[in-house]
Amino acid sequence: MDSASPSASPPQQPSLPWRIGSALVIGFVGINSRIFMNIANTTEVHGLERFLRTLDRRKDPKRRRRGLITVSNHICVMDDPFIWGALPFSYQIDPNNHRWALAAHDICFTNKAFSTLFSLGQTLPTHRLGHSPLGGLFQPTMTEAVRLMSHPPFTTPYSSPTSAPPIDKSLSSPDITDPFSSPNHTYTYSTDGIDTFPAPSAYDTRQYSWIHIFPEGRVHQHPQKMMRYFKWGVARLILEPDECPDIVPMWIEGNDQIMHESRPWPRFVPRVNKRCGVWFGDNVGGDGSTVFNELRRKWRELVEEDEKKEGRGFAMGVLSDGLKYGKEAVALREECTRQIRGAVLAVRRKRGLPDEDPKEGLVETWRQEGGKTEGKMEDGSWVGRT
Repeated sequence: MDSASPSASPPQQPSLPWRIGSALVIGFVGINSRIFMNIANTTEVHGLERFLRTLDRRKDPKRRRRGLITVSNHICVMDDPFIWGALPFSYQIDPNNHRWALAAHDICFTNKAFSTLFSLGQTLPTHRLGHSPLGGLFQPTMTEAVRLMSHPPFTTPYSSPTSAPPIDKSLSSPDITDPFSSPNHTYTYSTDGIDTFPAPSAYDTRQYSWIHIFPEGRVHQHPQKMMRYFKWGVARLILEPDECPDIVPMWIEGNDQIMHESRPWPRFVPRVNKRCGVWFGDNVGGDGSTVFNELRRKWRELVEEDEKKEGRGFAMGVLSDGLKYGKEAVALREECTRQIRGAVLAVRRKRGLPDEDPKEGLVETWRQEGGKTEGKMEDGSWVGRT
């Protein structure tokens, strides 16, 4: 897949005011999460030294050769940022080496104040299919996420002053840009053809970024610590970047007791004196002989075949209908998702929990919930919005 334009010259990094703002937001949230999770609550962490070595190797963006994706179960609406309280203070203040995340457009990007806060906090506005017809596997934010895991520049240009939608300057609008590095909102993208958000993948210092994802797509608090099926967006982040990312599966526990879906008033107040845990697994990606490298090889073959049929190359993160809906492409995404869920289950197993029923990983199992999408389910679990 041709992802770079040899004549393009991307900016090195966002403006200094934007970088300072991002460091302040990420640092404030991260440091307070660490204090809350280790003083107001008790958190045990396993595999941290190995994970910190991975982050240390990625500290200089110019030396990175691949992205990083962390994948975990999702048991609390505040899992992110709570789980990053496991990181030492020194890892909480560097936006270039901190995680990006996907955040709900209809919750976190409803006005300029929220959009600015969550963009500085390195989250991407994501439409949820259950709440918007704009959601799903192929929405623009997924393209942006794939590019964040790759190396710029990209053949498809970012918005230009003539092609970008006009920015709504009212405070009630979610539209934002970095006005110092992009006064004409050149390095932006839109999630719906109307709104405007910064496109972090345009910058060199954001190449091969770290993205954390909760593939269950919603909070799931199960009495036996079972997971829901994984959605296929995680497969795009593994199969499509120009290099196979490092892939670190994680397992988290206890956060559901801090913010349980059944908690009484005041619901917005996190509970204290709870026991929590974060387990970092081994890297199952990278350049080794892993199942994910084999799946990526098959994906590249599909892309090359489709490019020949189309008579053109595809820009990074842009897919033809064949690569979206073709039988082989769908099968590869399904298998990749199954494998990454298995990697998270392996960490769960090392934590000492018994194997789950294989049916828990099937979409068909969860269709038994019927039309109910939130609240207490028949199996005793609680499901909430993420």
